[in-house]
Amino acid sequence: MSHLSRNQVLDLYFMDARHKLIDLAAFLDRMDRAGGEADFRAEAFAQAMQHLLGEAPDRAARVLMSLSDPTTQPIAKATTKAACGAWPGEPESEKIPS
Repeated sequence: MSHLSRNQVLDLYFMDARHKLIDLAAFLDRMDRAGGEADFRAEAFAQAMQHLLGEAPDRAARVLMSLSDPTTQPIAKATTKAACGAWPGEPESEKIPS
């Protein structure tokens, strides 16, 4: 399998990544202008952005995992009809016993 050079990757993917970056910036601007209550999705998004800005390797995996449900036990009943794209709770290993 042949690996692409950095310049080849830039030639092939830069414009698409540029478009996505501008789209993300516009999304963040809309959230800032909207105001409102705190939301776990915005918090998860901010955490994912920190992973995105972090050092390589595995940025994509770290971003994905920061937005994913870390639990392994199935829930008894769905609470909504659709996915929300972020995990609203704490991982079982991070919960503090009461």
